Amino acid sequence: MGSAYERLLVEVKRLGCLREVLELLTWDLEVGMPIGAEQARADQNETISHLAHELLVSPHLRQLLEEAEREAAPELGSEDKDPYSLQRPEIRAHLLRRVRREIEKNTRVPSQVASQLTAAAAKAQSVWLKARQAKDFGLFQEALERVVELCRQQAECIGYQGHIYDALLDIYEPGMSTAQVDKLFSQLRPRLVDLVKRIAKAPAPSKKVLERSYPVSVQRNFCQRLMIDMGYDWTRGRVDDVVHPFCASFSTSDVRVTNHFREDCVTKALFTALHETGHALYEQGSPAAWLHTPLEGGASMAVHESQSRLWENIVGRSRPFWEHYYPIFQAYYPAQTAGIGVEEFYKAINSVQPSFIRIEADEVTYSLHIMLRFELEKALIEGSLEVKDLPAAWNEAMRDYLGVVPPDDGQGCLQDVHWPSALFGYFPTYALGNLIGAQTWQVMGRDLDLDSLLRQGELGKLRQWLESRLYRWGQRLYPQELLQEVLGQELSAQPFIDYLEAKYAPLYNL
Repeated sequence: MGSAYERLLVEVKRLGCLREVLELLTWDLEVGMPIGAEQARADQNETISHLAHELLVSPHLRQLLEEAEREAAPELGSEDKDPYSLQRPEIRAHLLRRVRREIEKNTRVPSQVASQLTAAAAKAQSVWLKARQAKDFGLFQEALERVVELCRQQAECIGYQGHIYDALLDIYEPGMSTAQVDKLFSQLRPRLVDLVKRIAKAPAPSKKVLERSYPVSVQRNFCQRLMIDMGYDWTRGRVDDVVHPFCASFSTSDVRVTNHFREDCVTKALFTALHETGHALYEQGSPAAWLHTPLEGGASMAVHESQSRLWENIVGRSRPFWEHYYPIFQAYYPAQTAGIGVEEFYKAINSVQPSFIRIEADEVTYSLHIMLRFELEKALIEGSLEVKDLPAAWNEAMRDYLGVVPPDDGQGCLQDVHWPSALFGYFPTYALGNLIGAQTWQVMGRDLDLDSLLRQGELGKLRQWLESRLYRWGQRLYPQELLQEVLGQELSAQPFIDYLEAKYAPLYNL
């Protein structure tokens, strides 16, 4: 029979495999599924999701957990040299903590509320697609009101100590509170708004090098070169084409990247490759010993986003990076880059221009798009903003933060799928990821000569540092514990502010 802990491991690994199968089905839906299989795939997703949920909330799993928590952890024999062994007392304790968190969160929400929310989100997504196409929020209002109502019920069931939004935020960023996010964003927001205004007064850089035609086949080869240099393990991954790129991890042994190539926009695929490979490296760097368990993978959405945006922006949009890679880029595209030097290219890829669409936003304005969404969705959940007033509130915030107002709802409050998908609490993790990425880079700079490594194209040295300091923790620690362990400090907005000022002040002669 084995100990309760051993029996619990069997069950949680079975649960992990079910979730990985669900992720694989979702990946296939985006990458290769024929359109005629939509209903069958929906049935498959629902079945696997139901089986996983039933196992997670079963009395049997809770009983095993409680027995495992009570029994003493065995002393490791000298023959066990694996520092990541699930039998080690400290790792065992972290795994049990993760299992308890998952059980508690999922059993607090009654099945009736969960099923109603799932159904409401499915309906809302369908209505949202039509409303976005028609650029008419009124078509979506009633469906969103139902989702917001059920998200409030979900939050009340989960429970919270401070703000009702805490319960939803904690789903994606364990241990983070609304008050903490408010404090960080209140430090960041005025500095970003001021920086955007100062940049707007400066002459805009030429972007003609980016407006030329770049053959897709060559783009694929260049992106593959970057991924190889970063250290992506092709024996445990692959790249496929999709409309909306993402990274999918079915386990540490199968982490797949997707991309979208456009001949008229070379930077889209280039920076997507850096971004999604950043996610993939984090997943591939998780210890193999934790396969299928709750310790496998990234600590949270914000920590994950910190890795993708660190590689995409802090590394991939830096001058030292392109001092090495621009001659290689020119060799791939001699006609397109004729007469264009590295400095002109560097300025072009770091152009700052307030825009309506979040996913097209530059490095400076992106976090303002996120803070706007955080404030609006927090107001919706707490009830201080009614759904019917969302478009006006959105447009007012866009005017205040970015100095632009969307011409219609399609380019305004209808542009994201998160709210119709009931993903309230998710948005702030994007901006928090920017902060964590800058803070990580600051600490890396104390150990490594980063500019020198980038000028030499030594991306593997950066990955090795991240593997040894960050990736190896997997999900053992909660995000704020991880930052203390890896960075030796609490999350702060100042490193990101300092990074942007140091980069863009000379770039725009501010």
